[in-house]
Amino acid sequence: MQLKIMPKKKRLSAGRAPLMLFLCQMISALEVPLDLVQPPTITQQSPKDYIIDPRENIVIQCEAKGKPSPSFSWTRNGTHFDIDKDPLVTMKPGSGTLTINIMSEGKAETYEGVYQCTARNERGAAISNNIVIRPSRSPLWTKEKLEPIILRNGQSLVLPCRPPIGLPPPIIFWMDNSFQRLPQSERVSQGLNGDLYFSNVLPEDTREDYICYARFNHTQTIQQKQPISVKVISVDELNDTIAANLSDTEFYGAKSHRQRPPTFLTPDGNTSRKEELRGNVLSLECIAEGLPTPIIYWIKEDGTLPINRTFYRNFKKTLQIVQVTEADSGNYQCIAKNALGAIHHTISVTVKAAPYWIIAPQNLVLSPEEDGTLICRANGNPKPRISWLSNGVPIEIAPDDPSRKIDGDTIIFSKVQERSSAVYQCNASNEYGYLLANAFVNVLAEPPRILTSANTLYQVIANRPALLDCAFFGSPLPTIEWFKGAKGSALREDIYVLHENGTLEIPVAQKDSTGTYTCVARNKLGMAKNDVHLEIKDPTRIIKQPEYAVVQRGSTVSFECKVKHDHTLIPTVMWLKDHGELPNDGRFTVDKDRLVVADVNDDDGGTYTCVANTTLDNVSASAVLSVVDVPNPPFDLELTDQLDRSVQLSWTPGDDNNSPITKFIIEYEDAMHEPGLWHHQTEVPGTQTTAQLKLSPYVNYSFRVMAENNLGRSLPSEASEQYLTKAAEPDKNPTAVEGLGSEPDNLVITWKPLNGFESNGPGLQYKVSWRQKDGDDEWTSVVVANVSKYIVSGTPTFVPYLIKVQALNDAGFAPEPAAVMGHSGEDLPMVAPGNVRVNVVNSTLAEVHWDPVPLKSIRGHLQGYRIYYWKAQSSLTRNRRHIEKKILTFQGSKTHGMLPGLEPFSHYTLNVRVVNGKGEGPASPDKVFNTPEGVPSAPSSLKIVNPTLDSLTLEWEPPSHPNGILTEYTLKYQPINSTHELGPLVDLKIPANKTRWILKNLNFSTRYKFYFYAQTAAGSGIQITEEAITTVDEAMASRQVDIATQGWFIGLMCAVALLILILLIVCFIRRNKGGKYPVKEKEDAHADPEIQPMKEDDGTFGEYSDAEDHKPLKKGSRTPSDRTVKKEDSDDSLVDYGEGVNGQFNEDGSFIGQYSGKKEKEPAEGNESSEAPSPVNAMNSFV
Repeated sequence: MQLKIMPKKKRLSAGRAPLMLFLCQMISALEVPLDLVQPPTITQQSPKDYIIDPRENIVIQCEAKGKPSPSFSWTRNGTHFDIDKDPLVTMKPGSGTLTINIMSEGKAETYEGVYQCTARNERGAAISNNIVIRPSRSPLWTKEKLEPIILRNGQSLVLPCRPPIGLPPPIIFWMDNSFQRLPQSERVSQGLNGDLYFSNVLPEDTREDYICYARFNHTQTIQQKQPISVKVISVDELNDTIAANLSDTEFYGAKSHRQRPPTFLTPDGNTSRKEELRGNVLSLECIAEGLPTPIIYWIKEDGTLPINRTFYRNFKKTLQIVQVTEADSGNYQCIAKNALGAIHHTISVTVKAAPYWIIAPQNLVLSPEEDGTLICRANGNPKPRISWLSNGVPIEIAPDDPSRKIDGDTIIFSKVQERSSAVYQCNASNEYGYLLANAFVNVLAEPPRILTSANTLYQVIANRPALLDCAFFGSPLPTIEWFKGAKGSALREDIYVLHENGTLEIPVAQKDSTGTYTCVARNKLGMAKNDVHLEIKDPTRIIKQPEYAVVQRGSTVSFECKVKHDHTLIPTVMWLKDHGELPNDGRFTVDKDRLVVADVNDDDGGTYTCVANTTLDNVSASAVLSVVDVPNPPFDLELTDQLDRSVQLSWTPGDDNNSPITKFIIEYEDAMHEPGLWHHQTEVPGTQTTAQLKLSPYVNYSFRVMAENNLGRSLPSEASEQYLTKAAEPDKNPTAVEGLGSEPDNLVITWKPLNGFESNGPGLQYKVSWRQKDGDDEWTSVVVANVSKYIVSGTPTFVPYLIKVQALNDAGFAPEPAAVMGHSGEDLPMVAPGNVRVNVVNSTLAEVHWDPVPLKSIRGHLQGYRIYYWKAQSSLTRNRRHIEKKILTFQGSKTHGMLPGLEPFSHYTLNVRVVNGKGEGPASPDKVFNTPEGVPSAPSSLKIVNPTLDSLTLEWEPPSHPNGILTEYTLKYQPINSTHELGPLVDLKIPANKTRWILKNLNFSTRYKFYFYAQTAAGSGIQITEEAITTVDEAMASRQVDIATQGWFIGLMCAVALLILILLIVCFIRRNKGGKYPVKEKEDAHADPEIQPMKEDDGTFGEYSDAEDHKPLKKGSRTPSDRTVKKEDSDDSLVDYGEGVNGQFNEDGSFIGQYSGKKEKEPAEGNESSEAPSPVNAMNSFV
């Protein structure tokens, strides 16, 4: 039976006929199993044009398969190549690959030639392509003497490269002596032939090391041409000698350096022709010279350039079309244009074609008596010639086969027999190349066999196609049918599709498609079947996709990607950025379902894609990250409409970095007066790219622009060109003009001078004018240099003056300035304040009044009045030593003030002086006053010594500041019991002359709290407190200790502990058995005392609140070890009532604030809480 071609796939009919596929011809993908007899097939061979490295051994590949295994032979240049006679040539065992050992001896050139391999067995012979062996070559440049090239600025120039001819051709590039590539541009570029073209030269093109390099990749060598020296000069540089001895034509090029229209350096003429082969890259080149530099454009005269295959190289001087076809033939025009004209060149392109396959011959497997055909169809330009060979021999001289008939590009076989097996070669050739294909005819009689592995498991995602393979072989070609299930019938439903290679396709697999499928192959020689299994899986889905994000540079952003998948599949989740891998950066972290990018920068913006892969499917979801930032700096600043007092500035905005520009800030630099210092000029909206700027005369301006958006301000732009405005007279006069004397007989005139920007021109000076305000004198004037001060001498003391300072420069005067008033120098006041009176307000405060001095006697600006006062003596004891004086200053013309912070019961002296800018005047006569008594300070110390069972001894020191005559001391005390309660308060008066007191009839082992203070006629002073304990009765202490050591007491405590342990074990067992424990009842019965409400009548939880000093001393706050309490720092300090040296008063001289000592509150008469009792008290409470 003959194998015939069926459609690529066939949908099963919905009718009752069994689902069968009749494959009538073997397709190319159907391979003959290697265990069956078959002719040879070439599987690997060297390329047709094989360029070898002469430094390495030559390896010519030829591999083939067949049954029996083929033998190999070679021809060289058309004749048999006997490898046994050449000791340098060996053939790989079981292969036709040759190795020529030229590294030990021999030369590569000896083995140049055309080689062809033949693989042969009893069923036929297959041949390889003609393999042309050529060694690569990298010859050196020929030595040549290169003269320096001298040419004028603006001329064109071509530096020739002319590399040596190598195999393959070298890659050309230009560098300097430092191996740095020479920069190229629209003006300077390298042509396809390797030459370096200059459309026009500039002085910076002058150099001595223009070097052309040729790189031979095959041998990995680089050859270097001799350096070329080029010097570009201007016409003015030509001295008379050169002009006399050289004509224009003796320069390299003779064109003028003036502007000129374009002309072509390459190609020549108006038209040229280009031929290219189909499939290659078509490269067309036009390079023009001219001044200014021409721009190149390309068009196709009879059509349009192919969009996806057209590329421009070398600054549009080269047009490239890849994968060129016959349709790309036609006329192409390049146009060179500059401001002075245009020129064009037409290139006629013809696309030829080496042979290419339309239908290549395929292997035939036929059974005896079957028919078949071999088709060999090719095309090319020109049309290729088709020739046939049989087993490597032209078919015309091959052994005759009655079953074979040749019809041009087709061989027809009819009723073949086993002897018809052979390998046929088809050769399609034209002048540009050839194609050679081997196709065998193998006559076999074989029962069906299924090549797909048995019980193959296919896993498919639901709702996707399922393809179940059934690769088969047989001769005649078997028929194929499919069944589902162990007892299923042939598949009939139209949802199935059968492919001609036996594959069963389920276009949309569902869950019910799961099962076992059986493939059955039959021909007249037998039958074969195979089971495969299909499982349908749930698709992988992304249920939480990453979302679009806009973040600021430096912040952190995260993308979420949650995946749901079939439970039998294990997904892997990966993240991509812009369809590539994530940057290798520690800022990118990926956990189970989240990507986090920390410290985001500008490069992080883009598309982030989450890809979830399983072994069966993959899904993806993407989100865009926009990184916003401050704008990029503006550029291309340009100054236009340049006038004396204005100019227009324009610019091009930089990238706004995804945040719109809100405004532009313009700054200027004055390179003449303040180089390097930039000043704010103006601001314009972000939609504006021009600004009309107001200018000042005689300033060398440069401008720069900054853009601002919601995120901040850009870097400054590059500075604009400089613009120098013309000089003019000053527009303004100096500011801050003042007149103050430094001495009684001078007037110092000062001002803030104009800066260079404000000078408006060179030669800045100042005209200083003055006269007395109250006189009829004329103005006195003087012109001074650019300074800021002028001193007028010989003036009367403290006289008002009118002053003017006017700016001028070489262009003229500024406008007339306004006069300001000043005064000549001050002198010390001459008169003291009179009628000084003192009113004592209280023991620490006094009010002082005085009469003002006459204004003329002040001889300056009145600053105020100053009071000096000091404590001269005590009312009790005269203190003869000197006491430091205190000072209070009262601003302005005040005639009274308050003296705070005085010491009670003291003798004070004061005087008053007037103050001006020069200093103080004479003092008024001293005024004496006394302060009344005040309350005393706390006693300096309190000690409790010699405690006994029923007494305590108190010792103290008097107050350091009695502030009067002490009348008596007051001592209050009360006991503290074991529950922290305070007992009744006892009040005791002690004479003022006592410093020691014994308290008797106290309770033993009891803590007492004491409150102690002194008194004067003005009242009670500040109290101090202390605590102490009477001693313990020794008999009682002995009994208490004995109880804790008695045996019965220890036994009782052990019994209680054992009972508690048993109760805990019982509770634990009941809990483990699931029994309920009445927690709520327990809590109600034994409520936490901390959360029970406090009751006023409950002694234990009674409410207690008292000041700090009423409580017993707390831990960390007890008295020192010597039980001495030092008085608190409570000395009165001088509050700043007056202004100037020490203090300050209100406008009316009244005193602000108050003086008060920190007194301890009176002790409570009732029960008070206290800290935990002493250990002795604790023992008492236990008993």
